[in-house]
Amino acid sequence: MKIFRGFKHPGLAPACAVTIGNFDGVHRGHQAMLGLLRAEAAQRGIPSCAMTFEPHPRDYFAQQLGQPELAPARVGTLRDKLSQLEVCGVDQVVILPFNAALASQSPEGFIQDVLVSGLGAKYVLVGDDFRFGAKRAGDYAMLDAAGQALGFDVARMNSYEVHGLRVSSTEVRTALAAGEMMDAARLLGHPYTISGHVLHGRKLGRQLAESRAGANDGFRTLNLRFDHWKPAASGIFAVLVHGISGEPLRGVANLGVRPSLDPNDVNGGRVLLETHCFDWPAELGGDEAYGKIIRVELLHKLHDELKYESLDALTAGIAKDCDDARAFFAAIHPSSYTETRRQTTRDRI
Repeated sequence: MKIFRGFKHPGLAPACAVTIGNFDGVHRGHQAMLGLLRAEAAQRGIPSCAMTFEPHPRDYFAQQLGQPELAPARVGTLRDKLSQLEVCGVDQVVILPFNAALASQSPEGFIQDVLVSGLGAKYVLVGDDFRFGAKRAGDYAMLDAAGQALGFDVARMNSYEVHGLRVSSTEVRTALAAGEMMDAARLLGHPYTISGHVLHGRKLGRQLAESRAGANDGFRTLNLRFDHWKPAASGIFAVLVHGISGEPLRGVANLGVRPSLDPNDVNGGRVLLETHCFDWPAELGGDEAYGKIIRVELLHKLHDELKYESLDALTAGIAKDCDDARAFFAAIHPSSYTETRRQTTRDRI
């Protein structure tokens, strides 16, 4: 899959079939739409293209208004969005910077400058609630009329439903905010996942002796940065970690700002996913995990973030979280988390 920031690149295909959206989470509705896009692109003999925006348009307007609370919680990072789009078989992705120029562009200007001149769109697929251009003045009818005049086909896909529920990024955010990880997995088509490069942290975990387990290594963690300040999920989770060894590793993770620690520490108060694996691979030693790309599946929420008043209290709290996560893994049946993967495959056919 080719990735372009903006549409003024010589590597872009001269013509394409395109769909437009924020694709936050790349949920099952997105997956169904991308499957249709690929089929239409193949029929026309042109590549498929997903156009997305960074930052999210609502992030931009919230910043302009000085009201950060209006920004939507973010389901996934840009890295995870691109990874999922690649899994869905998209040939190329165009990331448009959402800025003042784009926000003020007329619908007609967007059609001519971006879709026709920029992408050479021959087929445009949108959702049933699609709006575009300054003040969201453009709609499907306008786009369809422009397509007939300018020589590209336009199609609209109805909402995708699971058990009568319209699948949307809003519903995924709602499930994640409530800690309903199985509901989120059904909407996404797979367990909720965060991936990235393992970063250096404060190395506090090495100081916390896991006395209940008789270990002297403390709680080593694999730290990933969540780039957006407002993740859709937060708290303590039972997780599976991929990318460290041949088999996924069980563990417990904290997603958030770590209220027990100094916000001015080495990570600057940024949102982190800190994961402790129960069985630390011997081949990693102390520092060999840094720089690796790992993928962490958040399977079950144990509780919200807690503020501990001392390192001893924090140590005891983490030890209890480990016990509770182990109990979760002991109680679940593996098929609970494989059925959604099978469904995702069917959706993309």
